[in-house]
Amino acid sequence: SRRVASTTPARTRPAGAGLEWKKMDLHIHTPASSDYRDPGISYLDILKKAEEKSLDMIAFTDHNSVGGYAAMHREIETLTLLERLGRLTDVERETLNEYRRLLAKITVLPGFEFTATFGFHILGIFPEGTSVRKLEYLLLNLNVPEEKMVIGAPDVGSTSDVLTSYQAITSGGGLAIAAHANSSNGVAMQGFPFGGQTKIAYTQDHNLMALEVTDLEVTGRRTTASFYNGSKPEYPRRMHLIQGSDAHALETEQIEGNKRLGVGARITEVLVKDASFASLKELLTSTDFTRTRPYRASAGWSEVEQARKQGPSMTQSFHERAV
Repeated sequence: SRRVASTTPARTRPAGAGLEWKKMDLHIHTPASSDYRDPGISYLDILKKAEEKSLDMIAFTDHNSVGGYAAMHREIETLTLLERLGRLTDVERETLNEYRRLLAKITVLPGFEFTATFGFHILGIFPEGTSVRKLEYLLLNLNVPEEKMVIGAPDVGSTSDVLTSYQAITSGGGLAIAAHANSSNGVAMQGFPFGGQTKIAYTQDHNLMALEVTDLEVTGRRTTASFYNGSKPEYPRRMHLIQGSDAHALETEQIEGNKRLGVGARITEVLVKDASFASLKELLTSTDFTRTRPYRASAGWSEVEQARKQGPSMTQSFHERAV
C-alpha cells in the first residue's frame, strides 16, 4: 500500500449546519503601541490591509492599552459629527465612507496585550462595543501605570501575576488568550529550566481560553499542539490553539535574519456561525477542536498536488489505500 492524499480538499469540505469558515487575526498592534514600526500609518490603512488579506475578524491589541481602538472610534465619531453638521470635506467624506464600508465587512474587537509579572504576555479580547473606560479601568486594576497605558508601552514594571490577569479578563467579560505562548514572553515558559508546577498552572487554568502559538502549521511530536492535546497526565486539559500575526507594521519585514510579520501574515480559520465575539466565545469554551485550523492561501496548483507536496498537516488528511 502507499499513502495518497484525500481527493476531497479540507478547505472545501462542507461545514456544519449554519456554520462557516471565518478568517481572523486577533493580535494586531496599531500606532498606539509605542514600539509600532510604521510611521504615518492610519487606522483606516490597517482595515484596508485586513480586507486585502480577506480577514473577517480582527482585534486591536496594543501593549497595555486600548488606545488604538479608542483613537479609531474617536476619528469616526468626529467625522460623523462633521457630516451631521454639513461640514465634511471631500477627503473626509471619502474616509468616513471607507470606514463604514470596511466595518460592515470586518469585525474589529477591542482588546489589549497585557504584560504580566515577569514579562509574560496575555491577550484580552472583548465583545464589540465594550467601552474604552471599562477596559482602561481593568488595566489600571491590573497595576498598569497610567503613564505607560497612555503610550502603549510594552515594559510596565511590576503589574499583576498571570493567573490574576486571566481571572480579571474573564470576569470583565473577555477572553484570556496566552500570547505567543511557545516563544519569548510566553506562558509555556520554553527554555526555563524550572517552574514545572507554574508552567502547568499557566497553561491549564480554567480562565485561559486558548494558546496563541507560532508553530500551528508545523507537524511532528515536538509541536505545541502535540504537547497540549490532553494526552499528558500533568497537562490533562486539551487547549484550543490559534495563531496571530503580532503585527507591528502593515507589511511583513525581514530584518537582520528575523521576519517580523505584518497584518494577516498568520491567519486562523474558525468554523463559526458568524464573525462575532459571541461565536468566538462559543467555540473557545467548547470541547470541539475540529473547528479551528491555520489558514493557507491557495498556492495556485491543484489541491491534490499541493497536498502531496506539503505532506500531512492540520489542514489536510491522508489515508491508506491498497493498489
